[in-house]
Amino acid sequence: MSELKTRITNDMKLAMKAKDKEALKAVRMIIGAIKQREVDERIELDDIQVLAVIQKMVKQRKDSISQFKDAGRTDLVDVEEAELAVINNYMPEQLSEDEILVVVDKAIADTGASSMQDMGKLMGLIKSQLDGSADMGVVSAIIRSKLS
Repeated sequence: MSELKTRITNDMKLAMKAKDKEALKAVRMIIGAIKQREVDERIELDDIQVLAVIQKMVKQRKDSISQFKDAGRTDLVDVEEAELAVINNYMPEQLSEDEILVVVDKAIADTGASSMQDMGKLMGLIKSQLDGSADMGVVSAIIRSKLS
């Protein structure tokens, strides 16, 4: 079993013992998503694949929060933010905008990118480098500002 899955399982046990219903609910959702992918693909996920599942969940929560805010549903925003807080515990430490800028500048220099047509090439290169340590939406916005 991957280290990350073991950590998540142990956190579920701790949440059960502490009777922390919110954390338990969020951790069970993570475990459910991981198991669903393992069953669908008939594989045992490693840490990188587990991280990809968690990243997807973070993105889903952020999208939901933005939609609920637009609809004025603060009750649902609170629920999603609580889940997001628990899920973010399993994400690697996020890079600051300045650190992302350094990576983007280096990638632009390495590839010789000069226009928006090079965006896909840059995103592919940067995504493999940052892998979970940066919000790709922020990275995309920085690349757009640099190339336009």
